[in-house]
Amino acid sequence: MELYKEILVNVLQRQQVRVLFPRLKISAREIVGMECYKALRKIRAILADDRLNDAECFQKIEEIVQVFD
Repeated sequence: MELYKEILVNVLQRQQVRVLFPRLKISAREIVGMECYKALRKIRAILADDRLNDAECFQKIEEIVQVFD
């Protein structure tokens, strides 16, 4: 069975992969653009939050980093 898996993996890893989403109505570029826009809005809101003083600047940076996690 192990040889079978090795042969299958060897053959499949050399194959071209094509992923289709036939009902998806927007492009990958539009999806990425929307997600980037959402992230930028979150960052902007964090930076505009005047409730934090200078000593809490690290917290602002940490919140921004977490947007990308």
